[in-house]
Amino acid sequence: MRTKFEEQLQLLHNSLIEMGGCIEYAIKLALKALVEQNTELAKQAIAYDDEIDGKEKEIENLCLKVLLQQQPVAKDLRLVSAALKMITDMERIGDHSADISEITLMMAGAPYIKKLVDIPLMAQASIKMVNDSIDAFVKKDLTLAIAVIKADDIVDDYFIKIRKDLIELVKKDINNSEQAFDLMMIAKYLERIGDHATNIAEWVVFSLTGRRYYDLNDPLPE
Repeated sequence: MRTKFEEQLQLLHNSLIEMGGCIEYAIKLALKALVEQNTELAKQAIAYDDEIDGKEKEIENLCLKVLLQQQPVAKDLRLVSAALKMITDMERIGDHSADISEITLMMAGAPYIKKLVDIPLMAQASIKMVNDSIDAFVKKDLTLAIAVIKADDIVDDYFIKIRKDLIELVKKDINNSEQAFDLMMIAKYLERIGDHATNIAEWVVFSLTGRRYYDLNDPLPE
């Protein structure tokens, strides 16, 4: 019985890695469409959200099957429960990637009011958080999960800087206001992606310790 459970857990891990790859691709595709002002890529990024939704349903069904067939308890139950919570945040990350591309389509045809420097850097930081949070779950790495939680400050700092720069551009020329607002929304979606990655990492901490946050100085429970 335990062997069957381990096989299902491995399948769950593989499925989460696949979904993680999907949301990473979605963010990168949305960012490329934004930077290049490529409407075709933006449309692809929006359509790709259906792929992520499908992955979420697959993993949800797998988790429910494990719960019904294996009836796990204690740490194993926390692990499967955490996976169910994680895919909700992962699906929302896919939604935010599509939201970014929706805004890219609205901004198409007009030059940007400033060169996009911090937004791509913010996106890279968000992608790293997403990848590391899923890695932490698969590897049962408490230290990595807590590092992801701490890394949210980096994404937040980018958002603050981008917001400040855009406000200055609007002060200099009110005609910049519409696009500044659109770019601010994109930065906000990236900030939300970082928040969702943090949520994922917190569920990893829960799966390993029974708590949503765990002090790095404390030993990892057996």
